Amino acid sequence: MVTGPSVVAVSRDGQHRFSKDVVAEVELVAGLGVRGDAHAGATVQHRSRVAADPDQPNLRQVHLLSVELHAEMGAQGSAVGPGELGENVTTRGVDLHGLPRGALLHLGGEAVVEVTGLRDPCAQIDAFRPGLLRAVVRRDADGAVVRRAGIMGVVQRGGVVRAGDGVDVVLPSGTHHPLERV
Repeated sequence: MVTGPSVVAVSRDGQHRFSKDVVAEVELVAGLGVRGDAHAGATVQHRSRVAADPDQPNLRQVHLLSVELHAEMGAQGSAVGPGELGENVTTRGVDLHGLPRGALLHLGGEAVVEVTGLRDPCAQIDAFRPGLLRAVVRRDADGAVVRRAGIMGVVQRGGVVRAGDGVDVVLPSGTHHPLERV
């Protein structure tokens, strides 16, 4: 039993749908993402980005979101569960949005995901459930946009990830750069 930061659920979907199915395990493949997921690939797989430039690198191979955000959204009347917002990995006990770019997330015994940036949710989130976009994107006191729809990463080392696996965070050395949308 893992007592520290952990994986709550893993999800994938081979189609370009908004939500992903919760599964017993996912296989992360270095340089590609989640085996069997529509967003796996060395180059961009999100349709809007493919239309803009299909050769750009895929910095969105793995989408991670915290169960704490699910709970916060539920308290605001927008209950969601693992995979429903399109995440591949739902975590507990990790301040995902507070991580710097380049942080490494060791998931389970083998897999390593490098954090690349923030998910930039689109209007599809409101098509899934009206009002969710406002719940995950807002402005701070200075007027800056604050995105809270999870983080994105690339697979540095592959491996199988399951619910109940531990999550270890390794921060990059040197100056830490805040996450920006990718």
